[in-house]
Amino acid sequence: MTAQEVRLCGLLLREHFGAVVERVGTHLLRGGAQNLRTIIHETGISLDLVKKSLCVLLQHGACVYSSGRKGIGSPAEYRTGCDRILRILRYPRYIYTAKTLYGDTGELIIEELLQRGHMTMSSTVKTVADRLTQNMEEGRCMDYSEVSSAFSKLVETHFLQRCPPMVVAATTGSATTATPATPGTPAAPVSTALPTPESFADCYKVPHMTLTGRGKRQHCSEEGEDQRNAKKAKMDSQTHGDEGICWQVNFERFHLHFRDQAIITAVANKLDQTSSEIVRTMLRMSEVTTSPTATCTKPLSANEIFRSLPPSYNIPRPILDQYLTLLVDDPMEFVGKAGESGGGMYVVNLHRALANLARATLESVVQERFGSRSARIFRLLLRKRHLEQKQVEDFAMIPAKEAKDMLYTLLSQNLVQLQEIPKTPDFAPSRTFYLYTVNQLPTARMLLQNCYKTVANLVERRLFESKESKRLLEKSQRIEAILASLQASGAEPEQLTEVEEMITAPEKQQLEALRLHINKLDSAENQVDETIFLIESYVTSTASTS
Repeated sequence: MTAQEVRLCGLLLREHFGAVVERVGTHLLRGGAQNLRTIIHETGISLDLVKKSLCVLLQHGACVYSSGRKGIGSPAEYRTGCDRILRILRYPRYIYTAKTLYGDTGELIIEELLQRGHMTMSSTVKTVADRLTQNMEEGRCMDYSEVSSAFSKLVETHFLQRCPPMVVAATTGSATTATPATPGTPAAPVSTALPTPESFADCYKVPHMTLTGRGKRQHCSEEGEDQRNAKKAKMDSQTHGDEGICWQVNFERFHLHFRDQAIITAVANKLDQTSSEIVRTMLRMSEVTTSPTATCTKPLSANEIFRSLPPSYNIPRPILDQYLTLLVDDPMEFVGKAGESGGGMYVVNLHRALANLARATLESVVQERFGSRSARIFRLLLRKRHLEQKQVEDFAMIPAKEAKDMLYTLLSQNLVQLQEIPKTPDFAPSRTFYLYTVNQLPTARMLLQNCYKTVANLVERRLFESKESKRLLEKSQRIEAILASLQASGAEPEQLTEVEEMITAPEKQQLEALRLHINKLDSAENQVDETIFLIESYVTSTASTS
C-alpha cells in the first residue's frame, strides 16, 4: 500500500468513526499485524479505547485477527488492509444502486448494513420497517413480510451474504501469518468481508424466520433514555429463529454490477441503445455462470440471445445477426465470436472492455491536462507502441518544436517512457535509437495514486469547511430538531415562524453557500471514485490474467 492510500484511509476512518479509530487503523496499516499490547504501547492510547476501536473495525470487516506468530496460545494479532476501508468511499453508490434495483426498501436495508457492519436478518427487517413506517402517512404501516421479501431478493441476487463463522477467519489467518509478506498483501487472503460461496456452503441461504408484525412509529414521549433502552433490550431478547446468523453487504457483487453497467454505457455511447441492450442481455445471461475473475463470459449462442432479449425491443432475428456482426467487427472488441454452432457463439470480452475503458480514461486525462495535441501524441503512441521523435512529428502532423516540447512534458509526468536501443555495446548517442512508448498498466497505476490523492484532498477540504462552520451547523440542526418536535405535537404556525426566525438572514446565506460548496465536493468525490473503480478493475483484471 502507498502513502496516498494510507492517508485516504485515515481520513475516511476519522470522518466515519472518529479520531481514535483513525489512529488505531492507520497504525495497523503502517505496522502490519500486531497484538493488543504492542498497539497500546506504540499508539499511547488507553486499553479501553483500543479495545473499542478494534471492535468497531472488526464489526465493519476492516480488521481481522488470528493467532500470534508463535502459534496457538500466543496473543492474538490484529491486521487491517486498505481495500475494505477504501470501500467506505463507495457507500453512496452502493445505496443508490440498491434503490434503483429494489426501491426504498432495498436502499434502507443496504444503508443499515453499511452503517452497522453486519446485522441479523430479523433486526434489519425490524429497523427498516420502523424507518419506512415513520415516513408513511398516519394510519399506514410497513409489514415485516414486505421487508423480508426485499431482503430475500437481495440475497438471491448475491448482493447480501452471510458472515462466515469466526473459526474460518482464525484458521485462514493463522495459515497466512506463517509466510512473511509486505504489510498490504496479507489483507486479501485473511479478509472475512468477501467469503465466496464455495468456501462457505450456506453463504446465500436465507434462514426460516418467525418474525411477524408491522413497523412501529417513534412517538415523542416523556420517557427517559434508560426506559427506552430497557424496552429495546426486551424486544431484542425475543427469538426469531435466526440468532447468530449475521449478514453483510457483498461488495464484489456490487462491483460486478458496476463493471457491467460501465460496459453497457460504453457500448451505448460508441454504437447505439439497441447494441447496448444486446450486450446487457448477454451479461445478464452469464451472471451466474461466469467467474468474477474471468477474462470473458461463457459462450452464448445467437439463438439463446434472441430468446432472452426483452420483448419490448421486438428485434427480428436477421437484425440481431447484423448487430452481433457489428459488435464483433467493432475496434473496441467488446464482443467476440467463439464458434459457429447455434447460429454463432458469442462472448463479452470483459478484460478487453476494461482495458479499452481504462485507455479512454487515460486519453481523457491527458487531453484535459495538456490539450488535444498532446492527447493526439499519447493516442498515437498507444496505437503504434514505439516511435522515434521524427515519426511522432510526421504521424501526428505537429511542428517539430511543439512535438518535442509536448513529448518532454509527457515524459516529465511519467505518462510517456523513453526506450534506448543501442546499435553498438558502447551506448553512444549517435548510434542509439530513442523510442517513445506508453506502458498502459504502469501509467494506469500512477493515475490511480493521483486519484487517491485527489479524493483525500477533497475529503480534507470538506472536513475543514464543516469544522470552520461547526457552530452555525449545530445551531441549524438544533432549530430543525425543535421545528420537527413542534410539528409533531401540532404547534401553531406562529410558533413555527418564531423558531425559524432564530436564524438570521446572513446566517441563512452562509448556510446555503456552505451546503452548495459541500455538495460540489461530494459530487467531485463520486466522480473521481468512478475513475478509481475503472482503473482498479483494469489493474485487478490484468493481474488475474497474467
